[in-house]
Amino acid sequence: MKRHLMSVLQLGITVILTAFLSGCDKEKVTRSYTWYTPVYRTLPEVRAEMKTSPARPVKTPGKIYIYHNYIFLNEFDEGIHIFDNTNPSSPKNIAFIPIPGNQELAVRDNVLFTDSYSDLVSFDISDPKAVTAIKFTDNAFPYRNAFYSYTALNGTRPSIPDSIKVTVSWIRHDTTVSYNPSPNIYYDFIAMSGSSAQPGKSSTGQGGSMARFTLINDYLYTVSTSELYAFNIANPREPKYVNKTVINNQAIETIYPFKNKLFIGSNQGMFIYDVSTPGNLVKEGQFVHARSCDPVIADDTRAWVTLRTGTSCGGNVNQLEVVNIENMANPTLIKQYGMTNPYGLGKEGNILFVCDGKDGIKVYDAADANDLKLIKRIDGMEPYDVIASNNIALVVAKDGLYQFDYSNANNIRLLSKIGLE
Repeated sequence: MKRHLMSVLQLGITVILTAFLSGCDKEKVTRSYTWYTPVYRTLPEVRAEMKTSPARPVKTPGKIYIYHNYIFLNEFDEGIHIFDNTNPSSPKNIAFIPIPGNQELAVRDNVLFTDSYSDLVSFDISDPKAVTAIKFTDNAFPYRNAFYSYTALNGTRPSIPDSIKVTVSWIRHDTTVSYNPSPNIYYDFIAMSGSSAQPGKSSTGQGGSMARFTLINDYLYTVSTSELYAFNIANPREPKYVNKTVINNQAIETIYPFKNKLFIGSNQGMFIYDVSTPGNLVKEGQFVHARSCDPVIADDTRAWVTLRTGTSCGGNVNQLEVVNIENMANPTLIKQYGMTNPYGLGKEGNILFVCDGKDGIKVYDAADANDLKLIKRIDGMEPYDVIASNNIALVVAKDGLYQFDYSNANNIRLLSKIGLE
């Protein structure tokens, strides 16, 4: 978990006098500022509360995952909502698991794997209404631990004292400052922060294209900004770190599984890793594109990649790229399609869904990669990611969680919406 060893996120005001003040009485200027201070709990307190709690409204929807008849929806940096989706026309919000620093999730054999800042946490979800934590793997993701001292994953981890403090929430502060706008005074308002965070047979579920966790067979694979990690989960209750590989210091964003391949999206290209030998990470191919954010999905012969601007990834391209991966060692571009500001995407059969910013969801007949045909544009939302499975499209957007029935692609209809409260 992220542990802060000093007070963070306080407002500092630096006033530098650059010349002698004239003493003129000028009309005052008023400005308002907002800052946040963290709320801390001890590590034992936080871990003791990582279990089923009463359902709560969705505020900031993040990553999604489906497992059997349940939807798991990340509440960014706060935890996971659980919905009973037995009836997609009327999903029921049944529980919430508080997990500070949570952003990712995956499920295998009734075990939910999540992150809590730098820790990997495993939960027993046999009864979604009575979820319990069964394993805490300390510093599994050291790249998310800004201050706590740790050793490499292949070394010996230090013991973690119970006195370590964990950020569990943030308190907002608003202030208004009035001052004389004299040219002889320079006002510098500095937000001091120690953190960038803010406001039988094995069964697995399915995540979205924006995921950074994924599962293949007995392994959990995760990505940091430049590394690919492998954890053995043959015993899901005892995940074990295996190894990692550096991916050319690229800004890695997403990971997607298909058969025994991992498709990894970065801001400069798509990487393909072969994991035919479980846990053995072998780079097989790479497709380079313009600098841009890059979620990716794949099928037997094609990879589908969206590129977008307006983010930390840089670039000036908004488009969908279709890539031929029949030769995994040498992926080649088939065609590019212009988009508005695309994020996640999903595909089932020949039906392709693209989350295209303020243009909403675009649904294509993708039977011919050289000639995608727009079937429908669903507007009125800003979608982030989509999972297309069994003729149901599960869409997470800024204003909530949507489900659409596309069993008849020419008559796609809304089944339900879980809005924000």
